[in-house]
Amino acid sequence: MRGSARKGVVAAAALLSACTVGPDYQRPDAPVPAQYKEAGWKVGEPLDAIDRGVWWSVYQDLLLDDLEKQIDISNQNLKAAQAAFQQAEAIVAQARAGFFPTASVNASAQRSRSATGAAVAGTGIGGVISNQFSTSTSASWVPDLWGKIRRTVESNVASAQASAGDLASARLSAQGALASDYLQLRMADELKRLLDSAAKYYAESLRIIRNQYQSGTADQSAVSQAEAQLESTQAQAIAVGVTRAQLEHAIAVLTGKPPGEFSIPPTDRVIAVPIIPPGLPSALLERRPDIAAEERLMASANAQIGVAEAAFYPDITLSADFGVMALKTAKLFTEQARFWAFGSTLAETVFDAGARRAVVAQTVAVFDQAIANYRQTVLTAFQQVEDQLAGLRILASQAEVQDKAVTAAFEAERIINNQYLAGTVAYTSVIVAQQTALANAETAVNIRQGRLVASAALIQALGGGWDASQLPSRERIEEDAPLNFSPFPPAVEVRTP
Repeated sequence: MRGSARKGVVAAAALLSACTVGPDYQRPDAPVPAQYKEAGWKVGEPLDAIDRGVWWSVYQDLLLDDLEKQIDISNQNLKAAQAAFQQAEAIVAQARAGFFPTASVNASAQRSRSATGAAVAGTGIGGVISNQFSTSTSASWVPDLWGKIRRTVESNVASAQASAGDLASARLSAQGALASDYLQLRMADELKRLLDSAAKYYAESLRIIRNQYQSGTADQSAVSQAEAQLESTQAQAIAVGVTRAQLEHAIAVLTGKPPGEFSIPPTDRVIAVPIIPPGLPSALLERRPDIAAEERLMASANAQIGVAEAAFYPDITLSADFGVMALKTAKLFTEQARFWAFGSTLAETVFDAGARRAVVAQTVAVFDQAIANYRQTVLTAFQQVEDQLAGLRILASQAEVQDKAVTAAFEAERIINNQYLAGTVAYTSVIVAQQTALANAETAVNIRQGRLVASAALIQALGGGWDASQLPSRERIEEDAPLNFSPFPPAVEVRTP
């Protein structure tokens, strides 16, 4: 029944397609540059450098791989977006039902008493008591002569495709947020290791200073300075735990777990900054699910213009009734009890004070708004890509210079420490040199964190591994939202959270 019904719909649509009013959709142009402004800072590489399915695999971290996979299973925002897409599919099914007739079955049984003339006059004579039984079936059909239903289905299908794009955007957003949080958490581990290592070194320096103080070769101020430096560094290492805990909690929520039941153990592994080829700007229109969603909303708005214009044409309704009626149930299904009727009606609004024209003007304005929203989304997408390309370029240059600063700072610390041991400088110079070296090392860690976060943001801005071809086709949407001719309500599945 389902296959034959769909074939009937296709046949009817083909027969009446010439009568479909309203403009056919053509994708408007969008501002697309020939190349990225910030893409020339490095040698281009093949696009195959990124795994289009699991884009986070460029970081080569097994735990990150496992966490990203849990988003599809447990992320609540993603489940909400999935439910919204299912709503859109159901709306398509509702609109497609308009292609078919509606039928109803009625049955009635009535016992009545009617007053006679004598009873009305107050003579006391009783009225007449009678029974009446009837069953009937009625059907009506409004042929889609002007394409109102076809345009409605077209609009709803495009809206469902836009909802699928929103679902992909929600998934990509969650994946990007998780990758960013995870990379920052690992950089917090790296900073903690740096501070712990520095604290261990400062503790050894404090031990030496105390020995010198006991032997009379150092004063109390040197001991106090060494103690302050050690405790300050230990305090910084402890403070890193606040940021790490917050990032861990954020990752727990993204994977659908209570923060209190989730933890990520520290690791000594250092994540390398990957090279991300941006590709061509024109490909971004097909790589971003938010752009695809806005484009589908334009198609939906365009079809609504046809729906509005169809109101200017008359509606023809075909109807038929068949049933039986009798005073006794024994005679209900006899030949004499049968009745039937069929006919058609034509309705046309001849005056509405411009209401229909106003609706058409409204739908045209909605379409223009959708075009502007689409073009703005495209511009924002290019901005995000350029921002991250610029960030990676600048941070790469900064990291190169900062690495030299770190090397120079540790060399200066070594020289000044030797001078102190030789008795040519005060211990204050050693403290300053150590603080400078540690500060430069911390800056280098922060720069690398910025590069890692920017790389994840760039992949997200480029659409991750998504492509517009992954949007469900009209056939796929109609297959997932089939017509249901059953007169009985569907069984409702009770789900537990």
